[in-house]
Amino acid sequence: MLARIRIPLLAVLLAASSACTIRHIDLAQLQVPGGHDMNAMGDMSPVSVVSAGDVLAPPQDMSIPAGATTVADRLAKSPRHGEYAMVRTGPNDSLRVWVVYPQRRDKAPVVVVIHEIYGESTWVRGVADQLAADGFIGIEANLLYGKTQLDHDTVTTAVATRAIQQLKADDVQRQLTAVAQWGMSLPSALPKYGIVGFCWGGGKSFDHAVLSPPGLAAAVVFYGTPAAGADLAHVGVPVFGFYGGSDARISSTVPATDSTMRALHKSYEHQIFDGAGHGFMRAQDVPANAAAAQKAWPLAIQFFRKFLGT
Repeated sequence: MLARIRIPLLAVLLAASSACTIRHIDLAQLQVPGGHDMNAMGDMSPVSVVSAGDVLAPPQDMSIPAGATTVADRLAKSPRHGEYAMVRTGPNDSLRVWVVYPQRRDKAPVVVVIHEIYGESTWVRGVADQLAADGFIGIEANLLYGKTQLDHDTVTTAVATRAIQQLKADDVQRQLTAVAQWGMSLPSALPKYGIVGFCWGGGKSFDHAVLSPPGLAAAVVFYGTPAAGADLAHVGVPVFGFYGGSDARISSTVPATDSTMRALHKSYEHQIFDGAGHGFMRAQDVPANAAAAQKAWPLAIQFFRKFLGT
């Protein structure tokens, strides 16, 4: 049977290639010689024919940040204005930030984005761009600026994970506060900001809620560790945490954090998504992660709009 369908199928592939595009071929609808169809061959997946021309990518949910494998294309096509800027964060240091402006007529709240343990990346810049699409001034702060070399606009993973362990917690919060103050001073900004972090950055976002500098109104934590129990008493803003159900290292901390925050009369919302793993916003090629991202991001935006304004 297989020998009898090779030539016709190859002809179909070559015909699709000659059109200089990718065409999706549903084998279930493909007729082969002898009156057979591909359903007779059992459970076979559709074939995507790749050529050197235009690529038809799978449909993306444009209302949430892109995953790591599609973010570069999304950023390249973004209609929003994004640019790098240098922000003085102390007498002896500065950070380079990526700021993206929303397309709106009035002033906008600011949301500061804290990168993962991987440091500066195209993916985290894509998060800032999506925040701008949702109406905020999105500012991604490269906390490894001056401490690592970039490969294009991304820090090499091994380099980033080593360097990030050398950062001092007080310096991180001081620099994040400076970036937020700079953001709120922009002519198109409101004097109010939120903060969101992912992975390592999620933990730093929770720590920023403990510090609660002037202007901070809300903190979002994506699969980051909670602040130390004793520090939770100092949380000064509402916190919303998002976690993967298959990420027990982090999600197992939620019940104790919730109990402590409730006892302290602090605002702490949380969602745990069954089947999703650590880093689900980045790794959306995994179906359970994609489903979690599609549920989590609108909740995060709703949370920011509630406490920062629209």
